[in-house]
Amino acid sequence: MKIRYELLKEAKDCNARLGILHTNHGDYETPMFMPVGTQATVKTLSPEEIKDVKAGIILANTYHLWLRPGEDVVLHAGGLHKFMNYDGPILTDSGGFQVFSLAKRKDITEEGVKFKNQYNGDSLLLTPEKSIEIQNKLDSDIAMSFDECIGYPATYDYCKQSVERTLRWARRGKEVFNNDNQSLFGIVQGGDYEDLRRHCVEELTKMDFDGYSVGGTSVGEDKETQYRMVSYATKYLPKDKVRYLMGVGDPIDIVENVIRGIDIFDCVSPTRLARHGHALTRYGKINLKNSKYKEDFTPVEEGCDCYCCKNYTKAYIKHLINCEETFGARLLSIHNIRYLIRLTEELRKAIKEDKVLEYRDKFIKDYYGDKNA
Repeated sequence: MKIRYELLKEAKDCNARLGILHTNHGDYETPMFMPVGTQATVKTLSPEEIKDVKAGIILANTYHLWLRPGEDVVLHAGGLHKFMNYDGPILTDSGGFQVFSLAKRKDITEEGVKFKNQYNGDSLLLTPEKSIEIQNKLDSDIAMSFDECIGYPATYDYCKQSVERTLRWARRGKEVFNNDNQSLFGIVQGGDYEDLRRHCVEELTKMDFDGYSVGGTSVGEDKETQYRMVSYATKYLPKDKVRYLMGVGDPIDIVENVIRGIDIFDCVSPTRLARHGHALTRYGKINLKNSKYKEDFTPVEEGCDCYCCKNYTKAYIKHLINCEETFGARLLSIHNIRYLIRLTEELRKAIKEDKVLEYRDKFIKDYYGDKNA
């Protein structure tokens, strides 16, 4: 079954949308945040813990699973859901971000992208066809088109060439896509140029993908530029398809981009922050390595319903982090993921009540305090 997006309500005060994403593994309200499980696991957490924080879709990475353990191993295990024992929906990234983060420009050709296997040094070529073949075998609920993700800033001419390549790669990938239980998303590129974003959207929608992602953000741009890029894309995207903003997880960015019409988000930040002792709270990010928490016997965030906050104190977690005990990072990962999921739950409530901009103003006041006064 292909995923289906059902638009329930559009906010009266902005472009925020309330919807339901119908998948092979359940129905989930949007806006939503997706935890990242790059290597077929959300770092340090079990599938049961991911369900406990009320996560829906989680993300795994095609490039990394191609290297280890290999797509055929996952196929022989019965697909990604069985391999990692997760019965919720899974989205696989195409490897396009690795074009930006790992590949040199000279290694990007019309055929695909050359990589060195970081584990054994072998030369690898990832093409649009290969990316789709891998994802078909992984059997995720949602597969992503292989795109060229470029950094910021980039010249108009280079962005234009990149958009055309991304469109050619999208067509090539769609032509070989052959998993009836899987949905395929197109990725909108175009940098900070509205005409290129619009052109990319128009050409992708002609190909009739099951959903659309806004790519090319979180690649070095400032926040206002990111919001502008997103608006350039969502302005032209069809209303009856889900919209996914890739790799964005700063709380204020989730709020601002929901306002601009985005439905789903993913980011590695909640678990990465946790491993460094940082916790997300309604009143800003805190560093539990700080000495002031040594005898703070209150939860990470008062009123939070996560396992971490219901059972443990800042003082205990500080102790674990200082001793480099993995349990500390696990507890903060649980909290940080739940924090971002609660944020999207609150945004859904604000959309229902037509109070999204009011929610944004209060969020900024609480989260940044005097820093934004």
